[in-house]
Amino acid sequence: VVLQISRRLARKIDQERGMISMLTRTDDSFVHLRERMERAHRRQADLFISIHADAFRDQRVRGATVYVLSYKGATDEAARRLAERENAADLVGGLTLKDKDQVFASVLLELVQQGVLISSIDVGDQVLNQMQRIGKIRKSRVQQAPFIVLKSPDIPSILIETAFISNRYDASNLGNVEYQDKLAQAIFTGVRNYFYGNPPLGTKVATLSRASM
Repeated sequence: VVLQISRRLARKIDQERGMISMLTRTDDSFVHLRERMERAHRRQADLFISIHADAFRDQRVRGATVYVLSYKGATDEAARRLAERENAADLVGGLTLKDKDQVFASVLLELVQQGVLISSIDVGDQVLNQMQRIGKIRKSRVQQAPFIVLKSPDIPSILIETAFISNRYDASNLGNVEYQDKLAQAIFTGVRNYFYGNPPLGTKVATLSRASM
């Protein structure tokens, strides 16, 4: 179900001028959680979106939720990156930590993470605002959690729990192709609104956003 929604979202992104999608998987195969965000990092993505369907033992629970990284998740990831910085070959936010002392590297990484978290919340708000127009929302505000896929220190990242597949109403919606398309459109509209309000420097979207002002 989530792969079908993701494919629909990818098509909508690819049809938009100045935007291009990349799926972490193109078939129903498992990709390790950290590898998902690392694939986005290697492609220098401007945004990472993780799409899921939730489940719970209480089948009455339903609705969508949007998550960003929690403070604990960010600090845990910062500690991990700093511990591995001597062997790090890649950059974090365009900066290398390899040649920095512990204190300076820690400050740099914290600054990058703070900016990314603010951006993640902004795009999460935009997506949630669109999703609540088409279906039930479980949490009316963006939530924070230490999910591994959200731990990229330099890419704004959101995790979308589209609905509870353990609830018969939500499951019926998720299996409906029209609802899948509406959901993909809502996510896309939120993403587009975010990028036109915060266009990455030097991109086609930045040029188009200036032209529309």
